[in-house]
Amino acid sequence: MTRYCLALDLKDNPALIAAYEQYHASVWPEIIASIKEAGVKALEIYRVANRLFMIIEADDDFSFEKKAAMDAKNEIVMQWEKLMWEYQKVLPTAKPGEKWVLMHKIFTLSN
Repeated sequence: MTRYCLALDLKDNPALIAAYEQYHASVWPEIIASIKEAGVKALEIYRVANRLFMIIEADDDFSFEKKAAMDAKNEIVMQWEKLMWEYQKVLPTAKPGEKWVLMHKIFTLSN
């Protein structure tokens, strides 16, 4: 199992942020199915102000490239991504075409 942590910003508008959270209170079943099909075992999204933080725990054979290829073939996922883009904005350090930015772990505490 591998853990990935990613960040993304929302447009800094309280009404848009509230709407975004409403969509995530009832994520389309096809989106949940596509996430699981890609090998994701757990996924959480946290928010502070307009900054989002996502934690993914996935099978060792999971890859973002594989997930992107699967998504590109799934019309419902593409509709969801287009809809979510109305609320999201990329981080200033994002590469062209990159939405969620993979974070670099800088500290671990373990027993």
